[in-house]
Amino acid sequence: MTTPRTATRRQMLAGTAGAIAAAVVLRPGASHAQSARTEKMRLKVVEVADGLDYPWGLAFLPDGSMLVTEREGRLRRILPDGKLSAAIRGVPEVVARGQGGLLDVALDPRFADNRLVYLTYSEPGQGGSGTTAARGRLGEDGLSDVQVIFRQTPKLGTGHHFGSRLVFAPDGTLFITTGDRGQMARAQELSMHQGKVIRIRPDGSIPPDNPFVGRNDARPEIWSYGHRNIQGAALHPTTGRLWLHEHGARGGDEINVPEAGRNYGWPVITYGMDYSGARIGEGTSKPGLEQPIHWWDPSIAPSGMAFCTSDRYPAWRGNLFIGSLRFSQLVRLELDGTTVLKEERFLDEVGKRIRDVRQGPDGFLYVTTDESGGSVLRLEPA
Repeated sequence: MTTPRTATRRQMLAGTAGAIAAAVVLRPGASHAQSARTEKMRLKVVEVADGLDYPWGLAFLPDGSMLVTEREGRLRRILPDGKLSAAIRGVPEVVARGQGGLLDVALDPRFADNRLVYLTYSEPGQGGSGTTAARGRLGEDGLSDVQVIFRQTPKLGTGHHFGSRLVFAPDGTLFITTGDRGQMARAQELSMHQGKVIRIRPDGSIPPDNPFVGRNDARPEIWSYGHRNIQGAALHPTTGRLWLHEHGARGGDEINVPEAGRNYGWPVITYGMDYSGARIGEGTSKPGLEQPIHWWDPSIAPSGMAFCTSDRYPAWRGNLFIGSLRFSQLVRLELDGTTVLKEERFLDEVGKRIRDVRQGPDGFLYVTTDESGGSVLRLEPA
């Protein structure tokens, strides 16, 4: 549902973070802008970098550059002037198949001291592939001391629903989102990692206050379950709580605010239906199962999520932004607590599938476009 392109290669892609001198020079972003209209302002959409192969995740480095993942397996660095590095060495082997590949990227909260970068990706292994998280130290020669900190089990042969967002909580723990891998019943099984929110420490150890610690029938990494495919997650800027969205099937995309040990229903309850038109599960509600705070029908195919806290957009402060793969739009939600008051969709003028949405340290919103020859775009008030 989330990507039209498939590939079957397994590859280790080489290059160095220090090879900036040999970087490819892209067209300067400031000279490649177009305008977009929203309800509250007009935007200038600036192309920061292009020529990326299905860019998936984005992270901002302290020096003003960015790290961006390409789904085929490359991690690259974008300099402030729009130069794009060669592939950074040390990225683990990935299975770039279906919706899998090299997916999210995040910096350690103490990156300035420890230089640690976190990646999620579809890792090959016995039985197929699975969502895996690893971390490594970013240096002049690429990533070193790469260590797997979470490995989804069991691995499966499908190419669907890897989830894969990384979010650090205020207490220093790390949330990792997963998908059901196209085998929906697994989202209800606590003995496996499919269709779950995972919570670990940055070194991969288990926080003792996780909800299923000490249970023999459950994986101690699990925070919440009953999720379909979580491709957007962010911390609320005021409450510090995790918010996420997940793909429904034919309709039924959801926004949830997951709480420890709670069951979010998939596939027992859903507001969507099977692609064949058949009913899924037992309806839209059931005692003991959580309701979403917002849902879409028809599906928007959501990906990426960011809260706006920036003075760059005074009219948008506190709003939530979500990319739409299906409609090639950016979705803006006005909120009152956990209630969605209003929805606006824009960026139709750009006409690109939006994969990730981030607020940069400069206060601007950035998006990545899901395509071969994909771009990183910056949204500036005109």
